[in-house]
Amino acid sequence: DVQLQASGGGLVQAGGSLRLSCAASGFTLDDYAEYAIGWFRQAPGKEREVVSCISSSDGTSYYADSVKGRFTISSEKAKNMVYLQMDSLKPEDTAVHYCAAANEAWVCLATVTINYGMDYWGKGTLVTVSS
Repeated sequence: DVQLQASGGGLVQAGGSLRLSCAASGFTLDDYAEYAIGWFRQAPGKEREVVSCISSSDGTSYYADSVKGRFTISSEKAKNMVYLQMDSLKPEDTAVHYCAAANEAWVCLATVTINYGMDYWGKGTLVTVSS
């Protein structure tokens, strides 16, 4: 049974940083597995937005234009963890952030594949950025 749990959200001032963690159980991130782990967010009244994605294909990563240069996705395979380091946060980053996983690495190729290719979804963590 695959479970994903995002954590690390909170209240931060604009310009600050947060690191989100995604703990995966029942889903292996080792060197022999093929996978894609994505971060998403949804603000009140808005549609779900792809934020970032990392795959088992040499750690290939994807970032939405809105977060490029500010956010960094990484994985710690030994702990089955994926992180999203968020720097230079802006009020428009305020949203529930959550992670999802797919069994195929190609899912990280583009926004549409990330958005519709995930197999497992976790609960989110709220990030609030004050101005």
